Amino acid sequence: MKISIVGSGYVGTTLAACLADLGHDIVCIDVDERIVEQLQAGEAPIYEPGLADLLSEHAGSRLRATTDYGAVVETDATFLALPTPSDADGSIDTSILEAGARSLGEAIRGEADSHLVIVKSTVIPGTTQDVVAPIVADAAGQVVGEGFDVAMNPEFLREGHAVSDFLDPDKVVLGAERSPAAELLDEVYAPLVERAAPPVVRTGIREAEMIKYANNALLATKVSAMNELGNVCKELGVDAYEVADAVGLDNRIGRAFLDSGLGWGGSCFPKDLAAVIAAARGTGYEPELLEAVVAVNDRQPGRMLAMLDERGDVAGERVAVLGLSFKPGTDDVRESRAVPLIDGLLDRGAHVVAYDPVAGDRMRERFPALGERDDGAHADEGGDDHDAGANAAGYRDRAIEYADSAADALAGAVAAVVATDWDEFAALDEEFDLMARPVVLDGRHVVEPRAGIDYEGLTW
Repeated sequence: MKISIVGSGYVGTTLAACLADLGHDIVCIDVDERIVEQLQAGEAPIYEPGLADLLSEHAGSRLRATTDYGAVVETDATFLALPTPSDADGSIDTSILEAGARSLGEAIRGEADSHLVIVKSTVIPGTTQDVVAPIVADAAGQVVGEGFDVAMNPEFLREGHAVSDFLDPDKVVLGAERSPAAELLDEVYAPLVERAAPPVVRTGIREAEMIKYANNALLATKVSAMNELGNVCKELGVDAYEVADAVGLDNRIGRAFLDSGLGWGGSCFPKDLAAVIAAARGTGYEPELLEAVVAVNDRQPGRMLAMLDERGDVAGERVAVLGLSFKPGTDDVRESRAVPLIDGLLDRGAHVVAYDPVAGDRMRERFPALGERDDGAHADEGGDDHDAGANAAGYRDRAIEYADSAADALAGAVAAVVATDWDEFAALDEEFDLMARPVVLDGRHVVEPRAGIDYEGLTW
């Protein structure tokens, strides 16, 4: 099947590579010429395990890229995988999606063959039918259900596991209102269903839009609930991880997402929770539980900083921050829990030295390196909903030092805070002996406590 994908960020690139691997002919459409050149060369524009191999294998054969929207007329269906970033009130900004829909409509204007427009972007219920479809219809001079049709297919990709999540999914959700659209959507996923046999949920478009938000809201709630319980456990002298291991044996609950600590970040949970809360408030309903989920998450870094304050003043002292990405397996620093930690340390006058296996360059867009001028002009290329302007620090007094290894970060430090649970941090041992004062505050339950270090976990 011939498929076009508008948008080559995190979701669009993963979608393109995986659909090509399933045997479809894919054309990626993006306004960024540099990204198009990378895709044409079989290079991944983002960091994601396994993605570069798929792009290298299929570029030039089943996968190509262009800046020309006219390429959509050569295909049967087009995915819109464009960013829907958050506005100030948490609601989604659909302007980029709208622009893509308009360009798509203009491209299919005058075409006799019907075209399926599939919204892959995460959008509030009603967006596909009430925003995207009318724009395409107006630009194409066609009627929904005749010259073209629309469908909704939410993504459930975890950064660091996106390729395996797509090719071996927990579920596939297909949202359509008319039989021809549903049948074509089935055809897109037929090779995946044959290969992996996932549960397929066929539903309406508004339901498909909401399933993504409900999915992430419940996962975020589970994390925050365990973090709150972990905070209680710590005050009562209870090991929260032993509690989680036992509770996780209940098949109604499960062990996943019960690791208490610094909380969640990234592009999905924060943005999706904010969007659902904003949408609910727009109807007059106050989603108190979801607001509490966010509040608990926002408090966790402050609790770790309070633990550090109990051990003395760090003004003028070297403090190591281990981990900058919001989770291991990615270089994405959006809403990373390391950001409020670093902000808090800088507010206390600490000399912050940070290390991450892959995310150092990304974090430089938020905290410039000591000795470098940052005027906020860096381009942020991290994913579909990155906001470069919001991440640029632009102040010399918010600069930090970046180390080339965990050992370099720890050398001479009076304290270390662990913000990301990279495997290599679990292997640290004698590196802590390089510290001026071996205080280790672990926000991810990754470091093994031992004699000779002052170790404390955030919730255990």
